[in-house]
Amino acid sequence: MANRKLKKANATAKANVLQRPIDALFDQYAENHQNPANKLIHWICVPVIIFSLFGLFWAIPFPYLKFLGVYNGYVNWASFLMAGMIFYYYRLSPKLSYIMLLVLFVFSYFVTLLADWQSSGGGPALWLVSTILFVLAWVGQFIGHKIEGKRPSFLTDLKFLLIGPIWLLAIVLRNFSIKY
Repeated sequence: MANRKLKKANATAKANVLQRPIDALFDQYAENHQNPANKLIHWICVPVIIFSLFGLFWAIPFPYLKFLGVYNGYVNWASFLMAGMIFYYYRLSPKLSYIMLLVLFVFSYFVTLLADWQSSGGGPALWLVSTILFVLAWVGQFIGHKIEGKRPSFLTDLKFLLIGPIWLLAIVLRNFSIKY
C-alpha cells in the first residue's frame, strides 16, 4: 500500500516537472470549476465579462492623436487592454493567443456597433450597457461558485482573472483535437 502511494507520488512529481506552465495553470483553475452548473455559468459569464470590459475601456475618453488620422476612435484604451492580454497569452501559448486575438477582434466589432448606436443618438451609453453586463456577469460568476462550493480562483491569485477566458478556449480546442 505504501509502495503504491510512493509510486503515485513519484509519477505525479514527474508529470508536474514535465508539465507546461499553461497546463499547470489550467489544472489549478479546473480544481475550482468541477460542477456542471458552475461550468455552464462560466461559459456564459466569462465572455460577457471580457466583452463588457472592452466596452468599459472603449468608453474611457482617449486623446485625439493627429498621426492616427481616420483611426482615431479605434485606437483607444481598449486597444491597450487587448495588447496586454494578448502579450500575456502569447507567453503562455502562442496558438491560444492568436485565436484569442480573433475573439477579441469580434468583441471589438460589437463594441464599435454599440458605440456607433450611442453616437447616433438612438442607443444607450456604451459605459452603461457595459457596466450592467459586467455586474450581471459577475453576479452569475459568484452564484456559480456558490453552487460549486469553492472560492473563485482569482481570490488566491489575480492572474486567474486572465486564465478563465483561455481555459474556455483551450476546452474548445481540445474538443476539436487541436493542440495549443
